[in-house]
Formats: sequence, C-alpha cells, structure tokens
Amino acid sequence: MIQNLPGTLLEAEKQFYDSLFASLECNYSSRISIDLKLEGLRLMPVAFRLFKKLNTANIKPFLLWPDAGATALAKRDEPEISQYIKSFKEAFQKEFLDKSEKLLIAVSPQHYDYEEFEKLSNQYHGRIIMLNGKLDDAAIGIGSVARERRRLFISKWKNVYWLEPLSKGALMHVYPNTWNLYRQTSSGYLFKKSYDSKPNPDIIFESLIA
Repeated sequence: MIQNLPGTLLEAEKQFYDSLFASLECNYSSRISIDLKLEGLRLMPVAFRLFKKLNTANIKPFLLWPDAGATALAKRDEPEISQYIKSFKEAFQKEFLDKSEKLLIAVSPQHYDYEEFEKLSNQYHGRIIMLNGKLDDAAIGIGSVARERRRLFISKWKNVYWLEPLSKGALMHVYPNTWNLYRQTSSGYLFKKSYDSKPNPDIIFESLIA
C-alpha cells in the first residue's frame, strides 16, 4: 500500500498511532520501535501525546527516560502523570519489573545507554516501545563480540513506523505495509519504490539517482 507522506508532525503521529495499535492488536512483537528522524524534533511532547493516546485507549503505559535529569524534567512538565514517569535506573526495582502487563515506552535510548537498556529489556517480560532509539551510532572502541551482541539485540526490535527525510527524498514505513522510498521533485515528494525490509543507504542512493 502506497501512503502519502505526512505534511505535519501531528499527521505523522496519527500514522504511527494507527500502526502501533494495529501491531498491538495482533501481538506483532513485544519489542517495537518507532522512529521519527526529523531534524530539530522536540521528542518530549511527542512522548507525552503518545502516553495520553494509549491511556485513552485504556492501555496503561510508563514513560522511561535513560537518565535522572531528563526524568526530572519530564515529571516537572507533566506533574499529573509523574507516577508513570521513571528513569531506567528506577525501573530496575523488582516491584516494577514484575508488572509485565504494563507497556513501557523507552524514550530515545542512546548508544551510551545500551548496556543498561539491554539489561532492562532482558529482565522485563512485557511489551516495550522504543521511541527514537539510537543504539547503533557508535561502534568505535568495542570489539567484534560486543558489536555482534549489540547487532543481535537491535535486530529483535520490530519497526512499526519510520519517517526519515533524505537528501532529495524521504523514507517511510507504516506497519503493516512495505518500506516506501519517495523522490523529492519540483512537484513535491513522489513515490519511487517499495521494499519488504528497510533498504540500506547504498540501495537508497542508487534508487534516487536512477
């Protein structure tokens, strides 16, 4: 199915809400990723709106931030839901890990959060959404065994939404549809090609210049 690119952030959010709920309804995976590769994106409001959308659907999520500073800021900005906001460190409490019926939203874990996030993911047996994770940005200074472990961990996450502007194009994935590549023209973004899985940069480059 060929879908139009969203014209606004709220349109993109509507798209990933639909794809997320579809994936949850069919138990697509317990490890889900949503990626908005938009320059200058303020992710905290996106995370809050996602929380409220799930909560409205009678799904009780928790928002998890990698560090204490971001967690405190989130609690300050949304005090009415502060009991549902935790840091990765706080989430390691046994009484929390035992609540496997809860849906966790991990907000933008970075490559330097990998060890802690992997441990948390392995110990929590419920569903986790990784929102704008960047776990594979840095491989410098780690050995081949560690890189392979990281690669295997990342491969367990199933993407339900991806939106990424590119040089002269854009890439989008809306579960359960294919990955779609669009070329930027004077008339706007036009559909170029679809893929069953995420295309690598070389394939994208060759498609856009063809």
